[in-house]
Amino acid sequence: MTAFPPRRTRRAALVSAVCALVVTGAAALSGCSEDPDAGTNGVGKLPPDTIQTRTRTAAKSAPAVRLSGTVVSSGATYTLDMRLKGDGGTGSVTSKNGTFRLLRVGEHLFLKADAGFWSRVGGKGGAGSTAAADKLDGKYVKVPAGDPAYQRFSGFTDKGVLLDGLLALHGTLGTDGHHEQNGVRTIRIEGDKGSGGTLDVSLEGTPYPLLLVRAGNAGTLRLSDWGKDFALQEPPKQETVDYGEQLPSS
Repeated sequence: MTAFPPRRTRRAALVSAVCALVVTGAAALSGCSEDPDAGTNGVGKLPPDTIQTRTRTAAKSAPAVRLSGTVVSSGATYTLDMRLKGDGGTGSVTSKNGTFRLLRVGEHLFLKADAGFWSRVGGKGGAGSTAAADKLDGKYVKVPAGDPAYQRFSGFTDKGVLLDGLLALHGTLGTDGHHEQNGVRTIRIEGDKGSGGTLDVSLEGTPYPLLLVRAGNAGTLRLSDWGKDFALQEPPKQETVDYGEQLPSS
């Protein structure tokens, strides 16, 4: 008369305990499976110096890339939107004098800007005059190879030179966790805990660099369209002006 109810109570308690154990165990297993590198290319598990080597190799091997953002160089700030590949590049650059376009095909470098830009540049050759500025307005001006402007601006169109200079972090390398850039999972590496710059590397597919924050507030750049080809050819002669031996200084 008194034995059955306690037995049913003990059985119910036992069932509840088993259920709780199963639920808890499932949750624990689920928690253990939350690996941030699961389903990735695996570089997130590598030492930071190895990640840097892998991403630099990937960037060098890619046939093309788009680079956009800001760069501070020699005290001047430039806003870039460039498409680059092995034999040249094209895109826009904004400086204190305004926005101009750069186009390099092989060794030939061209600069295109409006009359306002040429008026502000001024300098040698009288480009600051209205007549000279109007002559250059909207034209592709061929930059002489010996001109200081050639050395300054051709680097913005040189994939190898530009990436070699930009992708180097300074100081002791470390990692700064997992992040996301435009829906792509990344691992972030840093130099001297961030003061030497940071670089987000894709964890999906090829480990391309996707976001660079340069040391010393020297700019932030996004790198995209890896491997996407684009047309690159010299402008028509009727759209080109051969300025001479030296462009106006800026």
